[in-house]
Amino acid sequence: MQVFGAGVGRSGTMSLRTALQQLGLGPCYHMEAVLDDPPTHIPLWNAALAGKPDWAAIYAGQQSAVDWPTASFYAELHAAFPDAKFVLTHRDPDSWVESISDTIFAAILGRDAAPDAVQPWFDMCTEVIARAGFDPAMSKDELAERFVAHNEAVKAAIPASQLLVFQVKEGWGPLCEFLNMESPDSEFPRTNDRAGFWKLLEDGGATA
Repeated sequence: MQVFGAGVGRSGTMSLRTALQQLGLGPCYHMEAVLDDPPTHIPLWNAALAGKPDWAAIYAGQQSAVDWPTASFYAELHAAFPDAKFVLTHRDPDSWVESISDTIFAAILGRDAAPDAVQPWFDMCTEVIARAGFDPAMSKDELAERFVAHNEAVKAAIPASQLLVFQVKEGWGPLCEFLNMESPDSEFPRTNDRAGFWKLLEDGGATA
């Protein structure tokens, strides 16, 4: 594993994933991998939540990882992969609150309408998100405060030489400089808008 994303969901993680894979640092693990194979990945993350992570099994065949669940384990991952680099994606806290409230947290709060088969996925997601200090029932102000607190905690835990604090709107320059790679000629990817999020969940069977 060469690169970990420490930014929480809806902070540009899918765009970062696409960018890392374009740079040859893929496959890049993302929550999508859990949705693609819940019987394998949900137990692995439940074990990590219980303090018994098997990073080799979770990230088998991967070179990088972004998004939740990864983002809730940045300190443990830095200890396990001391030479890896970390990218903290972030955005305006208020816009992040609006985005996550309309997507991830809306899905969790509406989980009773989802099929029984995907309830274990919701259980795992809820615990992963709580581990980062978030509760979907929090007020908008509380969520914004927790978002800032998570980002500050990452900056305190990861040495500055191994951490890039990054907004995807900054494009290839800062990311490629941090990774010591040449910038591609193509535009930096912009992916996973709110409609794309719901399609991802539907394709993964997480909604009825």
